[in-house]
Amino acid sequence: MTVAITGVLIGVMLPVLGHAKEGARSAVCMSNLRQLAVAAEIHAVDRRGYYPLAYDYGNPADGAKEWDFFKDKFINPTKVTPGFLWQGSTSVAVHQCPSYHGSANSSGDPYTGYNYNVSYIGGYREIGQTAIVSSARSDQVGDPAGTAIFGDGQYSAGANKFMRSPFPNVGEPQIATRNAGTQGYRHLGGATSVAYCDGHVCAHGDPYTSTDAASQALIAPGTGFLSEDNSVYDLR
Repeated sequence: MTVAITGVLIGVMLPVLGHAKEGARSAVCMSNLRQLAVAAEIHAVDRRGYYPLAYDYGNPADGAKEWDFFKDKFINPTKVTPGFLWQGSTSVAVHQCPSYHGSANSSGDPYTGYNYNVSYIGGYREIGQTAIVSSARSDQVGDPAGTAIFGDGQYSAGANKFMRSPFPNVGEPQIATRNAGTQGYRHLGGATSVAYCDGHVCAHGDPYTSTDAASQALIAPGTGFLSEDNSVYDLR
């Protein structure tokens, strides 16, 4: 009888413990994202209001320069340092979402799991280009509490570091399909964590899949966009 009761208690407790652990991971994730949002605001204050670049690939000999990390080589980098967001130094482990267990799909990233709104906020320069497309300025954000800046990045091939709206924004980097910039709904209750331009972080529960037909067909289970249109991404 004692063995049977113990077995029942274990069966009851295991789901509770699992729920508590995932709740703790979600809390850590939200704390990480809040730190990213604060760092972006500090960057804007220090750089005449401009948010950090998403990436600068203009000179391949300089490696990959991205918002989260700088790497001395595009493939198999040997030196990785804090990226544009950090203006020199940080505890880079903040980039690891505790609920994301896959590897980065960007070579050399020591931590991974978060993405940055490149459709409307992060500026960029493509390989071979001379001019940099500037990032948005903080004073251009009409609704800071409703505009996403960082979140749980994930798509069919794993993590992604560039958040994209479901439909193209005029002037953003051109990509073949939008599904490479979706969010991962990997937290408790199938939620994804999102940081907004005003610094607050919250959970979204329902992934949206409205986008062009080619991208929609490639959206992985458990991933999706934050809104059925571009409203959560747009500066408005």
